[in-house]
This record gives sequence, C-alpha cells and structure tokens, in this order.
Amino acid sequence: MSYRYYNANARGKIDEDCFIRALSSATGKSWDYVYEHVSDLAQENGTMIDNAEFIVNYLDRRYMRIPVYDETIGELADEYPDDILLITTRGHITCSKYRTIVDIWDCTDKPAEFCWIVK
Repeated sequence: MSYRYYNANARGKIDEDCFIRALSSATGKSWDYVYEHVSDLAQENGTMIDNAEFIVNYLDRRYMRIPVYDETIGELADEYPDDILLITTRGHITCSKYRTIVDIWDCTDKPAEFCWIVK
C-alpha cells in the first residue's frame, strides 16, 4: 500500500471538499462535473453536499458496500489491491486506487468506517 498526494479541486484549493475530491478521483470525472452533479442531488434532497447521511445514501445507491471489521484505510487498500475504493473515516472520505491512497493527506492509519467498491 502507498500514498500519493493528489488534489482534484479544479482551483487547486484545499477545502472541505473531500467527498467531491474522492468521488472525482474514483470515477475519473472532473471535480467540476462531480460537484455540479452531487450539488444538484443534494439540493433535490434539501441537504448539504457534506452531510454524512446523504453521502452514505448516495454511495449505497451506486456502489457495492463491503464490510469493514476494525481495519484501517491502509489495510482495506491492501485487502482489495485490484479495485478502486471509496473509504470513509470519521469526518473524511478518501479514494484508494489499486492499493494507493489518493488524497491531499495520508490517512492510511485512520480507522475505516465504511467502504465501497467503485471498480
């Protein structure tokens, strides 16, 4: 398992946009596209983009959730080396691409909360 710095934010900002960054990284779609798509859905649901319940429901409807058993983000990345994953930890979501955590900070040692296989 490894870590690679990557900021998908279209303006290079480091902001509280981890869901948009992670989803952009996982799907290969631009930050702007993901932001607009998710914003529209959040607005339809009368919620904010960073609402944890909205994020979990969004991901559950689109991807297969896999069980997490007291594992860290890095351990999950190692367990699924051939997959692209979206993994939550308390207050954050990140992307693992084929055993590499792709994010603006190295969260490999954080406890995983939920995990979805994107590809």
